[in-house]
This record gives sequence, structure tokens and C-alpha cells, in this order.
Amino acid sequence: MTDGKVLSVNVGVARPNPAKRFGGITGIDKLPVDHAVEVRAPGPKRTGLHSGVVGDPIGDTKHHGGDDQAVYAYSREDYDWWSAELGRPLAPGTFGENLTTAGLDLNETQIGDIWRIGETLELQATFGRIPCSTFQVKMGEKQWLKRFSRAARTGTYLRVVKPGLLQAGDPIEVIHRPARGIGVSEAFDIYMHRAEELGRLLEADDLQPDLREEIEQRLARG
Repeated sequence: MTDGKVLSVNVGVARPNPAKRFGGITGIDKLPVDHAVEVRAPGPKRTGLHSGVVGDPIGDTKHHGGDDQAVYAYSREDYDWWSAELGRPLAPGTFGENLTTAGLDLNETQIGDIWRIGETLELQATFGRIPCSTFQVKMGEKQWLKRFSRAARTGTYLRVVKPGLLQAGDPIEVIHRPARGIGVSEAFDIYMHRAEELGRLLEADDLQPDLREEIEQRLARG
């Protein structure tokens, strides 16, 4: 059964990053492409291939990319919500996502959900997007980081379970949901705003190991 579809595949162009005091590049400026792109596991964040989408640049390899952030997805439905909030149209790729979806509620996506896209590609949801200064500059909206965080319409990062090709129009099927999961949006809200509930995140079957370690350390500090 088809749960949604790929509305757009977006690949970045490396540009100077105005949010960085000492220079550097950013790949947040992404535009739709009209052809299939290869998606594969990029490896470790700092030393691997960085993005899971071949040809997609990542500038800040300390905070972005790597296996647990190989692909970033955002939905057309959440874009429509933000368009109403901001009073301006938002095209696919505006938030720097590789994959713009339609028909799939990303706010209800569970950490650990596995999507089959097209014939062979399989991606697994890991966590929501934590906004950064580059995103703030890109959007040009006052207090954008706080607004984005409060709304908790984060989209989702995905790891690559099986490599494959990705192109606009591909069907998306949710083929696995963990027995013990938590919604990506709710998990983000707990992580950012509800420290008293952090322990709930540790109950998720597929919480990424580095995030699990960070939460355990936060809980130990009280």
C-alpha cells in the first residue's frame, strides 16, 4: 500500500555561508532536479561521504550529514502550514531538504519507521531537524529558530537501510514500524522543551546510539 509519494528531490549547490563568522560553505540552498539521484549510506559524520545523496554538498560536517542524517525529508503539508504562518509561498527545497514528500504525515512518523521508496531504496527515520544559525539566515525571519522549534514541524532525518535511486513521483510505503516507537515530532519537542520527560526517549527501540548516550548523560546530570 502506498502511504505517500516523493514530490521533489532536491540537491544542494555549495555556496559561501554568511552565517559563519570565519567563512565556510553551506549546501542548504537546494533545488529540485528532474532526474533520478543515487542514495547510499555516507558513513561517519566527520570522515565519511557526508550526504547520503550523491552530489549533495554539506559544509558543516560537525553537525550535519553522516549515516544518521543521510537524507532529510520535509512534507508539502507542513510547507503549506508554514506558508500560511509566514504569508509567503515556500517552494520544495526551501528548508534544505533532499526529499519533499506528499501524503505522508511526517509529524506522526515514528523513530525507526522504514520507508521503501520506488523499487529498492529503503530509508529509516532517525530524528527531527534541530535548527541552526545557517537556517536562520536562509529564512530571514525574526526569531526563526524559536518559531521553528516551538512548532515542532521538524521533518525527519533518515538513514539508508538499502541503497537505491530516488526520483520525483516515486511511491513511499511504510514497511516497518517499531514495537516501541515515539513520534519524531514529539521526540523533538521532548528533547528541546520537556526535559522532565527525557527518559521516554530511551524507550524507543531505534534511537540512534549517540543520541541515546547524550540523553543518558543529561539525565545523569539531573
